[in-house]
Amino acid sequence: MGRTFREIRRLAEQTPPSRERFIDLLRAVSIVAVVLGHWLVTVIGYDENGELIGRSALPDLPWAQPLTWLVQVMPVFFFVGGYANAVSLAAERRRGGKATEWLIARSGRLVPPTTALVLVMGGGALVARLFDADPARVRMIVWLASIPLWFLVVYLIVVALTPPMYALHRRYGLAVPPVLVGLVAAGDVARLLGHDFWGNGNFLFGWLAIHQMGFVWRDGLLPARPRVAVPLLLAGIGVLLLLTLVGPYPISMINVPGERLHNMSPPSLALLAVATAQLGVALLLRDRTERWLRRTSRWKAVVAVNSVIMTIFLWHISAVILLVAALHVAGLLPTPEAGSAAWLAWRIPLLVMLSAVLALLIAIFGPVEVRGAERSRRRSLPTPAGLARMVSCQAVRLPLTIAGFAGVAFALLSNSLWPSTAPTASGMPWAALITYLACAAVLRLLRSTPPAAETERSTPHPPPRLV
Repeated sequence: MGRTFREIRRLAEQTPPSRERFIDLLRAVSIVAVVLGHWLVTVIGYDENGELIGRSALPDLPWAQPLTWLVQVMPVFFFVGGYANAVSLAAERRRGGKATEWLIARSGRLVPPTTALVLVMGGGALVARLFDADPARVRMIVWLASIPLWFLVVYLIVVALTPPMYALHRRYGLAVPPVLVGLVAAGDVARLLGHDFWGNGNFLFGWLAIHQMGFVWRDGLLPARPRVAVPLLLAGIGVLLLLTLVGPYPISMINVPGERLHNMSPPSLALLAVATAQLGVALLLRDRTERWLRRTSRWKAVVAVNSVIMTIFLWHISAVILLVAALHVAGLLPTPEAGSAAWLAWRIPLLVMLSAVLALLIAIFGPVEVRGAERSRRRSLPTPAGLARMVSCQAVRLPLTIAGFAGVAFALLSNSLWPSTAPTASGMPWAALITYLACAAVLRLLRSTPPAAETERSTPHPPPRLV
């Protein structure tokens, strides 16, 4: 951990004056808000057989559903991702690099911390089987722990599509987001008419639309001025009220079981309205917050969170599983009725204990993310000479990179779609686990082997951006 803290201090001290620190703060706030939201809305109890069960409290708390307009901040993460991806891609091209090398470097921030979770889940499942644990229950625990991976599937695809989408932005600018919004609207119509399959495109079009607005901000087309921010805020709120109070969209921006139409999975026009309002708020806060972040102590805190941002997100459900299991075994797990005074009061000690467990998990697995970022720019891992020559060839690197991203996304999606109680020895479908590990290894090999042209130039990489 000492090395991790030294890396955080180094990153904070080497921050260039031109860096927009507000973007990093937004990323940190969005992920922390997602984690706290999941923790607060979860109900843990026992079924008629005395077995532990968990569910969302939102069906029991209709008064809380409008609050999701404030706490549903995943659009902020994708918006910030668009900004950061545009910055780093443009920087790579200024150095004479290619989009392929940019994608390979990005995998260093996303894949290693995910691999740590996958290996722990798979290894834990195999150990549990040695002790004759119920395979269906083992699968359920692995499925719960892997819930955050749905987000990574979408984000990996969005990152892989960044080079062509940024090219479209450079050519057509503000004309691109309305096209994507139109595709989301078409998907919503299909879902409302009962053709849910055709609405699945919104998983891509919705998040791409938000990600694209990060390009717009980065290129200065969204100045932080009230004349831009206020109309965005008012338009977002107005459309949201119209869609939810008059139209057919549910009020909650977090999926509620039993709803005919969901706003989050896949993203709907209502969620895009929330994203528009959030963008307006971000523009209003931008300049003042930038000044506030100039203090070193505040900036170090933001750097610290961003340096392990994937670890925080990936392990926050595991923290719940570990704490609930410990309290259950000790006979100390309270199960008050959702929405009751006792349930609300229980949220406070619950958050404290979950934060402690997550902090322990970050101490263990956070260095994996930090080292992954270092390796993505150092490329110092030893590789056999023949394999290195083959992998350094530009004609080979692009298809391997695409295959690596596609395989990782496919494996994680396969795990998410696999029935939550379908028994498997590894807790995950074997095909998904093998595909994931193979493709993660390919991306690691690419990160450890510089391209032929770079070997000749020996051009050093700049310090990584916290993305």
